[in-house]
Amino acid sequence: MTAPALPILPTTVVGSYAIPAWLWAAWEKIEAGGFGAMDLAETENDAVDTAIRDQERAGVDLISDGEMRRQGFIVSIFKYFRGLRQLEPRRKVGVLAYDGHVFYEPQERISAPEGLGALKELEYLRRATTRPFKITLPGPMTLATQITKGGPYRDRLEVAADLATIINRELRALAAGGARNLQLDDVYQSFLMEPKRLIELYDRCFDGVAVERRFWHICFGTLEGFGYGERTYRPLFPAICGVSADQLVLEFANREMAETRLWREFDCPKELGAGVLDLKNFYVESPDLVARRIRRLLESVRAEKLWINPDCGLARLPRHLAFAKLQALVAGAHEVRNGLVGAPSTSNRPPSVQGDHELR
Repeated sequence: MTAPALPILPTTVVGSYAIPAWLWAAWEKIEAGGFGAMDLAETENDAVDTAIRDQERAGVDLISDGEMRRQGFIVSIFKYFRGLRQLEPRRKVGVLAYDGHVFYEPQERISAPEGLGALKELEYLRRATTRPFKITLPGPMTLATQITKGGPYRDRLEVAADLATIINRELRALAAGGARNLQLDDVYQSFLMEPKRLIELYDRCFDGVAVERRFWHICFGTLEGFGYGERTYRPLFPAICGVSADQLVLEFANREMAETRLWREFDCPKELGAGVLDLKNFYVESPDLVARRIRRLLESVRAEKLWINPDCGLARLPRHLAFAKLQALVAGAHEVRNGLVGAPSTSNRPPSVQGDHELR
């Protein structure tokens, strides 16, 4: 079945979805060795189905698999790498933060002979939904932030260069397998470096990758509500407008819609995936608030260049809250879309927004 055409102001997610309670419980048993291969496959498939159905019921136009096969944004990716030695976290007491991560030391050139697991995600998504979808991967510098120098590597930039080659192979394989929308995710910690070098890494990842749309998500970090770095995109402009990505996916809601005028100021030709849901705030935006945020963005970005999404992934929210926020996102986008002259219609009608935010 052919996927439906996307409307103007398409709604999408950044990647991850909220973790159901039963999956948290399953992970504990999995880590204790209590699941066999068939048990694990069934659990992962059921988790993906849950994320897909919630996004479909909320009315999201371009969905993801919720990254439900991954335990953490980048944590499970490391199981595919060879040539690394795991180090003890530098801090184990107190609130989890960036200095509590597991780090890795290179022993030899990093490789991933079995890929990074995304082909399995693609294979299942193509069977599980008729909606358009995207597949996401962490960027090379983001992955490199948890890898020290050592072995054949003099610094993290050299580590990131080899990771970019590995990611490029994965993206090429995904494109060959029929993926149409691919995204790299980077956190602000990654680009405390020359923007030109970060852009070169992104472009290397997508070298020779022919897909319908290439996304680049850049956020300030969401680990336990903590960001990482000064909360401004301005240092990336105008250089970032020359990246090979078709769309830049940025967060605005939790910064009170700051810097929305950068697109107009620098006449950026890229599509903008604009974050209009604040995921560091434990409340549900009203559709009217979402609509007002979108209208503010339209003062600087043409409607045909604007996509609507949360600030970041939804994995740090409880499921009932994530679902309610997605409902508000879709309803707010429909409100603005219906007010645009000549806006194409869409078969994805917005669901009613549930007042108690409960799943049914």
